[in-house]
Amino acid sequence: MIVDGLRGAGNFDIQVISEPSGLARQIQVRDPDVVLIDIANPSRDVLEELTLASGPKERPVAMFTDRSGAGLSAAAVEAGVSAYVVDGLQPARLKPVLDAAIARFRLFQRMRTELAEAKRALEERKVIDRAKGMVMKARGIGEDEAYALLRKAAMDQNKRVAEVAQALVTAAGLLA
Repeated sequence: MIVDGLRGAGNFDIQVISEPSGLARQIQVRDPDVVLIDIANPSRDVLEELTLASGPKERPVAMFTDRSGAGLSAAAVEAGVSAYVVDGLQPARLKPVLDAAIARFRLFQRMRTELAEAKRALEERKVIDRAKGMVMKARGIGEDEAYALLRKAAMDQNKRVAEVAQALVTAAGLLA
């Protein structure tokens, strides 16, 4: 039914994997843009395979199932499933579900990227504060002056302040 629905919805390169064993390897070899799964009753093993398959290159995954056991929908989301549809595989609904899975995947991808950037910025801020403290102590100057020195050193070396701060912290660690 998925194949028929996709053929009616557009021009897609459709590859069917009918054997669930080794799913992760098969998905990695075929490297699809989107994974659609039609399975009567998903098991934890299938969800574990999905987690492995989505790890190296994340991609949207939509799962269609006839029924859902206790906690399987939550486990499916943890495994990277973007859309989990129970008892609702109809060709006319396939394209909207696919679009929703892709949109949700992109949203979560943006959120993961923003989270990683925020963590990196926080770590850089900690290093800069530590370097400022070292400069303040060594030179007997205030925080603004210490930051100005770090910023000037970064500009002179054509580097970011965080890079100069990290070099200072590393050097101080070697000398201590």
